[in-house]
Amino acid sequence: MSVYAIGDVQGCYDALMHLLETLRFDPAKDRLWFAGDLVNRGHDSLAVLRMVKGLGDRAVVVLGNHDLHLLALAQGNNAHRGKNVTLNGVLDAPDCEELITWLRYRPLMHHNHSRHVSMIHAGLPPQWDVVTALKRAQEVEQVLQGDRFGELMENLYGNQPDRWSEQLHGWERLRFIINCFTRMRYCDSNGRLALEEKGAPGSQDPRYKPWYAIPGRRAAGQRIVFGHWSTLGYRELGSVYAVDTGCVWGGKLSALKLRKDGRVKLYQVDCQRAGRVRHTG
Repeated sequence: MSVYAIGDVQGCYDALMHLLETLRFDPAKDRLWFAGDLVNRGHDSLAVLRMVKGLGDRAVVVLGNHDLHLLALAQGNNAHRGKNVTLNGVLDAPDCEELITWLRYRPLMHHNHSRHVSMIHAGLPPQWDVVTALKRAQEVEQVLQGDRFGELMENLYGNQPDRWSEQLHGWERLRFIINCFTRMRYCDSNGRLALEEKGAPGSQDPRYKPWYAIPGRRAAGQRIVFGHWSTLGYRELGSVYAVDTGCVWGGKLSALKLRKDGRVKLYQVDCQRAGRVRHTG
């Protein structure tokens, strides 16, 4: 069985199909891991959702910020509706409710013991090791999948609090956890998030570093695959792998073959329909 971790698809259905052809993906024996942001900005989010959902347990998906944005819109939170570039096709689809329910039940973090690798969409604060991060993800997942889902979507957006504390509670605690898993790129040495920083390393305020470069972070040495950071591009950063290569911005769609022996192999295809929307981060 081959396992492939795929970067942000963002509605680029044609590129995804091209990538799977390149991989010679065999659903009878292979597995696909998606690092979040299946939807938005590309031209066919609906087809991407239907295809990935149809794979059943042959696909693992972690939630990204655009996936959560879709959930918020479906629940009636229109606070950031201006970012709804290409989601009307999903919201107006006859199977919208079914797709939204399926998306609600995707995790924020996936860990595979046999390959000793985890997958998230964005980042981890330096205070969390992998075991702690999985527990924090589960806190949010219980609410996403429960009766307070609507309340969570009402309280989804915001940059505060910007630093982890065990004393955080309620919606502030859940919002911080969500922001780490789905929006984080940079933080300072104390784990204070810099959510407005979106450029490539070197462009940021010097007080901040990429989350994976913070000295002494507790998850150091753990194999982690993440997306979200198109301006970073594909990187092998020790035991950390960045797989968002900006398909929807005119870059490529990437898949990383994850072997049990720790080796990886990169596959990429061009995104033929990219570059037609404005990059807003």
